[in-house]
Amino acid sequence: MIRQLRVIAEKLGSSVRDLAPIFLVIALFQLLVLQQPIPDLFDLLAGALLVVVGLTLFVIGLEMGLFPLGESMAHDFARKGSLFWLLIFGFALGFGTTVAEPALIAVSGEAGRVAAEAGMIAMDEASRAGYADGLRLSVALAVGFAIMLGVLRIVLGWPLHYLIVGGYVGVVLMTRVAPPEIIGIAYDAGGVTTSTITVPLVAALGVGLASSIKGRNPVVDGFGLIAFASLTPMIFVMGYGILLS
Repeated sequence: MIRQLRVIAEKLGSSVRDLAPIFLVIALFQLLVLQQPIPDLFDLLAGALLVVVGLTLFVIGLEMGLFPLGESMAHDFARKGSLFWLLIFGFALGFGTTVAEPALIAVSGEAGRVAAEAGMIAMDEASRAGYADGLRLSVALAVGFAIMLGVLRIVLGWPLHYLIVGGYVGVVLMTRVAPPEIIGIAYDAGGVTTSTITVPLVAALGVGLASSIKGRNPVVDGFGLIAFASLTPMIFVMGYGILLS
């Protein structure tokens, strides 16, 4: 019990150190540059406390649950020796974590609202929800495909940089033919997918899989899945925009 409390205290202190520069920048610019008092100071301090506690619990949860879970499942699938089920698992993991990604849900909803205001879709709630859901599914399918491709790369030992360069060539080509209204959303979609839920599980999967396969180096081969998860949504969302247009 004492050891667990000590770990929580250490993580809490680490979270405070990590977030302190953000709070300091906000306070300095508010007081020195804008020369205005900080509005709703009590609410701001309460929110900052909740952020610190939430970040601390999130980091502890990653170390206790998500990282070990991802690595253990990667080891189990590698021992099973079935490439088919390993690829299916990679796709399902990428798809499932992305659909549940809070940042993607928020961005998709905002994109639906802006698209309606711009006249791209109807102003009714059903049209906005349909646009947002289509965007989320496009990104989730893209990440599922990316993780499946990344798993295949680890198993077969393909060079990472060839796939990354080829992917960005595809992004540039899609940018030339996609509707201008979807390009910015597509590029942002590459960032919102790599957030709180997707990154820990995907990173653990890559490291665990590379550690389980003879001849693979976890440092060299275990990382890189996140790059695929950031790259493919740009292509898929621009393709979604082309279909809509």
